[in-house]
Amino acid sequence: MDKKFTSLLVVFFLIFSVFFSVIIFNKPLSRLIRASQEFVPSATTSLVLAWPLTVKADGKSQSTISVFLRNDKNMPVGNCSVSVNSSLGQIKENVLTTTKDGKADFHITSTTAGIANIAVSSNNINLTQKISIKFE
Repeated sequence: MDKKFTSLLVVFFLIFSVFFSVIIFNKPLSRLIRASQEFVPSATTSLVLAWPLTVKADGKSQSTISVFLRNDKNMPVGNCSVSVNSSLGQIKENVLTTTKDGKADFHITSTTAGIANIAVSSNNINLTQKISIKFE
């Protein structure tokens, strides 16, 4: 075969395959090649849980704060850094990276009685869900 004819066939099949994929998947080409938003945590669908909610203020008893990062489609976001701040007490871990399931566990203790208000952030996104732990 002629080299020009072969190169025209290759170009034709490339254009045809792109056209065919756009028609079959019914998505614009820019959506097919754009970066995915699956790895961006959502401030509203992510979860913050703690257990126990009442802890002795002896500096040794601790509560576990579990953070579950989710994206807008409620799918887990793994390998993402998470930080937890508290109005009372000491958090043992400053920043953790989520597992592939989107989970990170923090531990908090306090020597002062009162209520610790917990705030969580990830990638400069403050999670809307707040939680409180009572130290007595």
